[in-house]
Amino acid sequence: MSSWIVYSIGFLAQILFSGRLIIQWILSEKSKRIITPSAFWKLSLFASFLLFVYGYLRDDFAIMLGQALTYYIYIRNLQLQGEWQKSPKWLRVFLFVFPILIVIYAYNNGEYDIDKLFRNDAIPLWLLLLGIVSQILFTLRFVYQWIVSEKTKTSQLPVGFWRMSVLGASLILTYGIFRQDPVLLVGHGAGLIIYVRNIFIWKKQVSHEI
Repeated sequence: MSSWIVYSIGFLAQILFSGRLIIQWILSEKSKRIITPSAFWKLSLFASFLLFVYGYLRDDFAIMLGQALTYYIYIRNLQLQGEWQKSPKWLRVFLFVFPILIVIYAYNNGEYDIDKLFRNDAIPLWLLLLGIVSQILFTLRFVYQWIVSEKTKTSQLPVGFWRMSVLGASLILTYGIFRQDPVLLVGHGAGLIIYVRNIFIWKKQVSHEI
């Protein structure tokens, strides 16, 4: 597949990821508190869908891993907000099984091409490990968010989510610099600013509540 098509998929995914943050940030600025709109999760799911494809096309296991871990958390948050049930059943079924279908497709006669993912000449082992660690840390923010939301039975973005976002994004930016990946650099560079801003919004929110 042409490289410009592959990068277009990646940039579209990052535009959607950035779009969800901009919407969330604007609504939070207006309300003077951290808001979690349903559009945040809808855009997250669609962007994750595209970025998973992008990672697969680039033979980048770190990107695929990060999206696979958060994909179903996005769906769960839509369920908590009552938005998932509003989608057509065929779309829900497709989105739910999509990552599984990609994994099955990636198998060649029952054998996954491990060498292709872990011994990619374009990605040294140390850099691949950095990417994996970065994605895991970045993904844990959604695991944390999911746990908090399950406890309260409401979809929310606690301050711990934003703190973990800053750490994870910084590491992924480092990975993106070494990988010379413009998609990661643009997406996470822009996101880092909003992550920091949400922490300041939370601090102001807390000070007003005291």
